[in-house]
Amino acid sequence: MKTVSLGASRPSSVNFRMPTRDNLVPIRVDVEVDGQRYRDAFTWNPRDPDSEIITFAKRTAKDLKLPANFVPQMLQSIQGQLAEFRSYEGQEMQIKEKIVPLKLDLRVNNTVIRDQFLWDIGNLDSDPEEFARTLCDDLNITDPEVGPAIAVSIREQLYEIANQSVSVMREKQLSKKGRRAPEFSSNSKAMNNAVDLFKYFGSKGSVIRKRKEWYLYEPVVDVVPNAEAGVVDGKEELNPSSRPKKRLEEVKDASLQSL
Repeated sequence: MKTVSLGASRPSSVNFRMPTRDNLVPIRVDVEVDGQRYRDAFTWNPRDPDSEIITFAKRTAKDLKLPANFVPQMLQSIQGQLAEFRSYEGQEMQIKEKIVPLKLDLRVNNTVIRDQFLWDIGNLDSDPEEFARTLCDDLNITDPEVGPAIAVSIREQLYEIANQSVSVMREKQLSKKGRRAPEFSSNSKAMNNAVDLFKYFGSKGSVIRKRKEWYLYEPVVDVVPNAEAGVVDGKEELNPSSRPKKRLEEVKDASLQSL
């Protein structure tokens, strides 16, 4: 049973940012060209110049020996996600001490991990990467790709929650003007996981759980035999064995599949 660190009191609203120490954007790329499929999940600093995206895409294609026509599709995917993140910048979001449930359901190489835990989105000093490293140490997970995949999953859920916070602030502002704001919805798998847990546990989150609920917070780790690795369903499938060397703070997962 894991607990969450509570940060100091924060203002009720701040300009949009990730509710973590580092304001990094979770990026997920899934490109298929001529029977080859490249999947990659990593974080990106939105303050980095766009020229670095071009360098990144070209270097990745070269390192993985991908055809040149992968590059423009990779660029389009990364630039589109960064543009969406930047479109929120400058807008108000509600950030205060609030415990929210997050959920993991991942398969990385032969490791399957399922877990759920509470996170204080009011703690702007939280570090998903550090949390993931600690979790892997606690569970004796030795695959070096599992920790980065966990961190990306956490950041994706926090990003969706931050987007929702912007929508809440918009609704409040419009309500003050006597108009009804449109309801917020998300088709994101990461956000749906968080919302489902939030509904289950209720809005009054606490880091103290009753004994009968402890089983809900016990992580499950399985090792899938190679022969069964292709038939595991219902997981976020990541297989980064062919990952090229890239910037440590950016890369969290990558895979190259020949279909």
